Amino acid sequence: MSRVFLIGAGPGDPELLTLKAARLLAQASVVLHDSLVDPRVIMLANARAKIIDVGKRCGRHSASQAEICAMLVEEAQTGQMVVRLKGGDPMIFGRATEEMEALRAAGIGFEVVPGITAASAAAAGAQISLTQRGISRSLHIITGHGAEGGLPAHDYAALTKSGGTLAIYMGGETLPGLAAHFIEAGMEPTMPALLIENASQPTIRHLRGTIATLPGLHAARRASGPVLILIGEVLSEILVNTAVEHAFAG
Repeated sequence: MSRVFLIGAGPGDPELLTLKAARLLAQASVVLHDSLVDPRVIMLANARAKIIDVGKRCGRHSASQAEICAMLVEEAQTGQMVVRLKGGDPMIFGRATEEMEALRAAGIGFEVVPGITAASAAAAGAQISLTQRGISRSLHIITGHGAEGGLPAHDYAALTKSGGTLAIYMGGETLPGLAAHFIEAGMEPTMPALLIENASQPTIRHLRGTIATLPGLHAARRASGPVLILIGEVLSEILVNTAVEHAFAG
């Protein structure tokens, strides 16, 4: 029987939480959550549960990954029902692999409950399909943050040639370098690009531009919340449709 549940908290809006996730949260004895999980989601937890913030924000760690793994095992070994609450989906840049390996090594049963990832929420909020027949037949979810804090070692030429839509997570700090690499790899400087801050939340903010202009727009209006960057021809409408432009103003 599973004693640990790795649950996706979704992009922020508590109404986007799955029914299963909400039910397990209400039953949990211990909840270990990331710092970026919306407080309204955490409030759905069992009132008697022990709530532990183990996340990180802007590079400031409250617990190392090794410590989080150790806490999961320790809490589960007491026989309690433990929820590990992660922003978005646990399997997309959620570092679930290390936690699953630690639980397996300790012989502890677990289950993964998926959540809505930021790319899906951002596309829905902007009313933009990430794939479109005749324009984009693929979606590439990539990180904008390298292992050592710099630019990731992507094959920028291959991503550019794919002709698909790019969804870049954690790319706010490295956006200028990412844009330069894509343009150097052959991407047209006029390729539409959109930066979404706080997808699905009341504080959502959009910056629209091109791969060449978006870094400057972001530098002028620095984001303070989680950022997702979308790049691709499917975004062309946001640059030419006045109704959409008005919706994205501000």
